[in-house]
Amino acid sequence: MEIINDSEKKLELTYPCNWQYKLIGYEKEAIQKAIRDVINERDHDLSHSNASKTGKYVSMNLELLVHNDDDRNFIFDALKKHQNLKMVL
Repeated sequence: MEIINDSEKKLELTYPCNWQYKLIGYEKEAIQKAIRDVINERDHDLSHSNASKTGKYVSMNLELLVHNDDDRNFIFDALKKHQNLKMVL
């Protein structure tokens, strides 16, 4: 097995900062609902990223201001657990 990154360094960010999540789901409307469920009325930018050749999956980029590590990780975990999303990167 090849180790791609064996660094023990922790990600160092200066907060608040803009953070981007890549959301992968089955349809645009379902992804938008997941975002509303997780971040409610919080300001954000949502843009189309890609769609699979067969049209089964669609990916979108969500960008928003995060205030600290806990905020960033809470949003990631909540999106990851949402039934409308297949994957969050």
